[in-house]
Amino acid sequence: MIFRNLDVLSQDPGAFLLFTVFLLTALVASLTVHEFSHALVATSLGDDTAKRLGRLSLDPRVHLDPTGSLMILLAGFGWGKPVPVNPRTFGANALKSMMFVAAAGPVSNFLMAFSIGFLFKAGILDWPNIGILTPQSLDTSPSVLLGQLFAIALFLNLVLGVFNLIPLAPLDGSKVALGLLPRELAISYMRLEPYGPGILMGIIMLDIFANTGIIAWILGPPINTLGKLII
Repeated sequence: MIFRNLDVLSQDPGAFLLFTVFLLTALVASLTVHEFSHALVATSLGDDTAKRLGRLSLDPRVHLDPTGSLMILLAGFGWGKPVPVNPRTFGANALKSMMFVAAAGPVSNFLMAFSIGFLFKAGILDWPNIGILTPQSLDTSPSVLLGQLFAIALFLNLVLGVFNLIPLAPLDGSKVALGLLPRELAISYMRLEPYGPGILMGIIMLDIFANTGIIAWILGPPINTLGKLII
């Protein structure tokens, strides 16, 4: 995102800097709530691992992953530092409990997006007229600047929520799938988990260097649908 607008840096450094600040602010807030939600649900279900390690916190410093944050800036999707969870504490309900813990992150992002959408629908915020991901759409009007910041946050929360529901390890969607599948299918699916990170990184690399558009093809329809529903 930022890298795709570097040409604006020479044309209007002020707009570019402000846009970058808005994007980073929205990114930090979205990732922090996402990871905190994982920790909160895990703790509520009886696993205090995240709490003991200081992850049951809204302090962004304990949740941000440098690589995941960079990927959002570079390609429009990414992740935070994984919240440690001990499935053994959940006993026989481990798969279902892990599903709830995993789903908590994306659900929190969707709730944030819908909450921001309500502010726009209620007229409390003004939706940007030109675009939400271009520095050119910024001006000095406080209402426009605030609308731009929250519109970026809305978009990032939708991206994070949908992206993390892709059923490939280590994304949350893999654990959600395991909790939804019948036990026999879940066991078979678990055997594929070690290949998930490789497949995911392969898709990301193809998208970045070969411009295949695979991620946009996957994320585009649900994000557009949710965006229309929200706004």
